[in-house]
Amino acid sequence: MKIAEVSARPPQLVQQLVEVWQRSVQATHLFLSAPEIAAIRTYVPQALCGVEHLIVAQDESGTPVGFMGVQENRLEMLFLEPEARGQGLGARLLCLGMEQYGVSELTVNEQNPAAAGFYRHMGFAVYRRSELDEQGGPYPILYMRRG
Repeated sequence: MKIAEVSARPPQLVQQLVEVWQRSVQATHLFLSAPEIAAIRTYVPQALCGVEHLIVAQDESGTPVGFMGVQENRLEMLFLEPEARGQGLGARLLCLGMEQYGVSELTVNEQNPAAAGFYRHMGFAVYRRSELDEQGGPYPILYMRRG
């Protein structure tokens, strides 16, 4: 498994990461409908291209199987292929984020209890909760901080 920050974000890589994002969200965000996922997907390429640090995990063949985006000290995104979950890749990415990029804050959907539990396990604690997500949708957000 190769994990590295990518500075160049060519359209082919962005498209591959959007596909990873979609499969990840379909497997973990069971509270979202297919049309909601499709609507959110339209914003993902912009987020991938705009985030300060984009770290990609690739399998032996060079295919992306997960990625993380970090802006300042915040984890903005962390998504894994469904079959890559539960094998330590998320922890490897998050540890890299904490060690190399100073990640100390993140947000997570409250309705994604596996992710919230993972972040708790990794040392993050909820310091604030919002009834609505960043787009004003009815999806509670947990704001978490480390330490």
